[in-house]
Amino acid sequence: MPDAIAYGGDWSPEQWPEETWEQDVALMREAGVNRVSVGIFSWSLIEPMEGVFEFGWLDRVMDLLAANGVKANLATPTAAPPPWFGDTYPEALPVDADGRRLYHGSRQGFCPSSPIYREKALRVAEQVATRYRDHPALALWHVHNEYGCHNARCYCDTSAAAFRAWLRSHYSSLDALNEAWGTAFWSQRYSEWAQILPPRATPTFPNPGQQLDYRRFSSDALIELYTAERDLLKKITPDVPATTNLMAGAHWDMDCWAFAAEMDVVSTDHYLIGARAEPHIDLAFAADYARSLGGGRPWLLMEHSTSAVNWQQPRNLAKKPGELRRNSLSHLARGADGIMFFQWRASRAGAEKWHSAMVPHAGTNTKIWREVRALGAELAGLEGVAGSTVEAGVAILVDHSSVWAQDHPAQPSTEMDPVEEAKRWHAALWRAGVTCDLAHPEGDLTGYRLVLVPALYLVSDAGAANLVRFVERGGVALVGPYSGIVDEHDRVRLGGYPGAWRDLLGVTVEEFFPLDGPIRLASGWSGSVWSEVAQATGAKVLDTYATGEPAWTRNEWGEGYAHYLTTRLDDDGLAEVIAAVTAEAGVGPAADAPAGVEVVRRSHPDGRSYLFAINHTGEDAVVTPPAGEPVTVVAGDVRIIPA
Repeated sequence: MPDAIAYGGDWSPEQWPEETWEQDVALMREAGVNRVSVGIFSWSLIEPMEGVFEFGWLDRVMDLLAANGVKANLATPTAAPPPWFGDTYPEALPVDADGRRLYHGSRQGFCPSSPIYREKALRVAEQVATRYRDHPALALWHVHNEYGCHNARCYCDTSAAAFRAWLRSHYSSLDALNEAWGTAFWSQRYSEWAQILPPRATPTFPNPGQQLDYRRFSSDALIELYTAERDLLKKITPDVPATTNLMAGAHWDMDCWAFAAEMDVVSTDHYLIGARAEPHIDLAFAADYARSLGGGRPWLLMEHSTSAVNWQQPRNLAKKPGELRRNSLSHLARGADGIMFFQWRASRAGAEKWHSAMVPHAGTNTKIWREVRALGAELAGLEGVAGSTVEAGVAILVDHSSVWAQDHPAQPSTEMDPVEEAKRWHAALWRAGVTCDLAHPEGDLTGYRLVLVPALYLVSDAGAANLVRFVERGGVALVGPYSGIVDEHDRVRLGGYPGAWRDLLGVTVEEFFPLDGPIRLASGWSGSVWSEVAQATGAKVLDTYATGEPAWTRNEWGEGYAHYLTTRLDDDGLAEVIAAVTAEAGVGPAADAPAGVEVVRRSHPDGRSYLFAINHTGEDAVVTPPAGEPVTVVAGDVRIIPA
């Protein structure tokens, strides 16, 4: 990562007459831009015909950047194969679960398992890397773009063959696969590997184990594409770091934990979802996830928007004055060392012409441009923040395999959404002022005092044992309903729920009781969507249903404590429970602040730190650091307090 905060966005000069390029870089200097991403969707210009490469325009772009002191995240343009690719190699185009082949005309029009696509992608990546290996503007390789955003899973015959090869590498025998998938049910037992297909459209529910493994295989296929390009780039430019832009917290079709392990620096894209009542809390979740994927190291916000986005929401809401700055500094507060936008100049044509940009259609006499310039000046004065990190005493366990398994349509309740529940528990921490990480169930939990498990339907034996050890050694855990239910193959853990942690929690659940309305608890709180008939087999009961069954329990285990909820508590009740467990774990907020004011601390190893106080309310607020004088944060403003 740079010594200063990286600032800029995606620049697509190929969309504009060359006479505008000089104007663009002059405006970049005016705005304080020091980094742009280039070449992302340029394959058809770099290789207009198969095997014919034209770099003159990109040479001039890279030279112009270098002459003006702007560094490049240079992309391999492999996210958007050109028309000649689909026309020449139609067998490499993706196929959906219904057997329809998807044709060229947008982006990501390829099958991830296609050897033809891989060959052509590596060839153009090699051409780009060889040409610009020593270019002074080159700072970072931006490999591909948003892997799996539109083609996360392909169901063609090539993918079927690749899936069978993947299965053979993961299972010792066909008997082992049949056992893992439970193929004795519905006469699905396989007698030959060749009989196995992707989970294409079927008369009714697909096999859960098959669906889960296909999600894993598909994620691995995309990661293999990334590592193939990355390894090629490393051979040519061993000292240039490589990344790709994940969509952490928003795109769950890839295993971000596995993907991030292959990246030199984690980068991600984040866009506000207009339907959310408090979108800035969703932003915080995504930022905390991005930071956690890199083990707490600084990360790069590769894309976000200056104002409205371009997608199919009922209303693509524009950002209000000051919101651009608050959003950007919220990411910075939570560990980003780069603040970048999609895109630099708003497109005049194409599918994303209504997406906001740093330079809008209306030009520089605009709110957006004034805020872009002001943010650039502010970030230039915050170079001391670069390289600092965020520490958290709380972790929320999330796992893509568990999300994928619970996504199977045959579930007790379709309203038990694991991603939304994880975000809801994170939001409760946010409102309490407590900064948290996200963690993989099998990850290192050392250093945390509290671990939350909102919705982990699937957990491996290793993940289950990891939480037990954490509590045994003095940690506090809070486990939500419908967690620990199945093993890594989506097979029920027998003997009573929650199977993986029945002993740890001191609770045995006999039966699930999904709800069609609220249920009152003795405390006065209410539950919704879900309840369980449970018995405390060692745990202390802290709250009950009116019928007397446990709703909230606490069990002493080793040197720590494990809490369990058997219902989806309302927001007020959840806030009270989380307040209780954070207090028990000795975890508190970064500062004393009123509701709606976000406070996060970034620190250097030498003791220098920065307290970010972000006021998301319409009223002025007073923030009091643990060891410092009260500070007033004006409504809608951000204060960064060196300490």
